[in-house]
Amino acid sequence: MRLNTELLVSDAIHFRVDYEINPYMHTETQPDQATAVAEHEAIVAAHRAAGRRVAHLPSAPECPDMVFPANAALVRGNRAVLGDLPPERKAERPYFQEWLIGHGFDIIEAPFPFSGQGDALAIGDVVLAGYGQRTDRRMHDVLAQELGYQVVPLRTVSPCWYDLDLAVAVIDSQTLAYCPDALDEPSRRRLRELGMHLIEVSVAEAARVALNLISDGDTVTMSRGAPRLAATLRARGLRVVELTTTELAKGGGGVRCTALTLDDTPAGGTL
Repeated sequence: MRLNTELLVSDAIHFRVDYEINPYMHTETQPDQATAVAEHEAIVAAHRAAGRRVAHLPSAPECPDMVFPANAALVRGNRAVLGDLPPERKAERPYFQEWLIGHGFDIIEAPFPFSGQGDALAIGDVVLAGYGQRTDRRMHDVLAQELGYQVVPLRTVSPCWYDLDLAVAVIDSQTLAYCPDALDEPSRRRLRELGMHLIEVSVAEAARVALNLISDGDTVTMSRGAPRLAATLRARGLRVVELTTTELAKGGGGVRCTALTLDDTPAGGTL
């Protein structure tokens, strides 16, 4: 079964840096809007070229980070646990909630801080669940109870990895790419114990949002600037599409951040 074939995106029309909530954001370094829009449109075009279905929710003027829907929720089957984001991003929540309800999803409120899919990477019945930065570890029990996941807790060690999807990437049902230095030792051990093939990525490439990618198991869509990871993935027979995300990176995001996956395997399903 392919992964990440149904995605929800927004757009970069209102993207700007109004505040600093991760180490990559600097209000004195504003993205070029036209270039950011072009980068985002290229990402969406790459998804469609790979055969992925893409739904669009227009961004709102008061939501400069709405271009990054991955943080809005974690979706499984017809249920969605909403993200509980930093105060600066609270205005996004009603737009995503309304869209999800309008498209038939049952909504679960997050009782603790939760960075949505940014800190929750699903692989069948398993979810790699980040904590240590934006997500309260108590959310792991919520994801297990409400969505039926087997939770693998992974602690990132620095604000540089403010979301897990900057430190770990799901390539296919048996393959992960990760930056060992971004995780503490118990987390690295948990990854090894999964018995999956692990691709190690350097801090230098991970810091260029290399792991903030989307893979459907056949095609990997990722940011430029990580030639070693791209070469490793191609050597494994994957089609790799490298895209420029220079302006989007000024908000701390890459390809993965710009889409919310809607087709994670329902409870009891198989990959």
